Amino acid sequence: MTISPDSIVYWQWHALTLNATIVFTWLVMLILTVGSWLVTRNLSEGPELSRLQNLLEVVVTGIRDQIAQVSLQNPGPYLPFVGTLFLFIATANLLNIIPGYQAPTGSLSTTAALAICVFIAVPVFGIANRGAGRFLRHYIQPTPLMLPFNIIGELSRTVALAVRLYGNIMSGTVIVAILLSLTPIFFPSSCSSWGY
Repeated sequence: MTISPDSIVYWQWHALTLNATIVFTWLVMLILTVGSWLVTRNLSEGPELSRLQNLLEVVVTGIRDQIAQVSLQNPGPYLPFVGTLFLFIATANLLNIIPGYQAPTGSLSTTAALAICVFIAVPVFGIANRGAGRFLRHYIQPTPLMLPFNIIGELSRTVALAVRLYGNIMSGTVIVAILLSLTPIFFPSSCSSWGY
């Protein structure tokens, strides 16, 4: 059993490598693109809503409510970015029920890329919301001596986001591998008929 989809290589030519992380990331992007097109092609404002539009409205409302509760601000400007992150991560992880599928979030490169997106988005949203001067001033609060610690805090948060998501997915894979390796101990006769 492979722990990271990076180790599964489907095609390689010199320095170009097509591994499971890239393939299944493309698959998730294709599912989200086609799914969003199917859901939004016949939107209705009347009382009669399709099931897909009803599901979409529930998801969007849930994400908006979560953003509003966490940020205590209008969720409108943050909804596209946070919603995209949520849908990508949720879809990538929910597809794990399909045999042969490897979640791209099981790769540290994917989780690091998502964390870098958040790392870039935080100052962009902060400057857009409060202005450059007020946003940058928070790095020297309550005293200018805090500047290096606040910068280290920003960097460590990015690393923590990447490692936490990767660890959650990897730990599930490791637990399944441990359970599969212990199966012959508890079920020796049935495992021998399966070829273990």
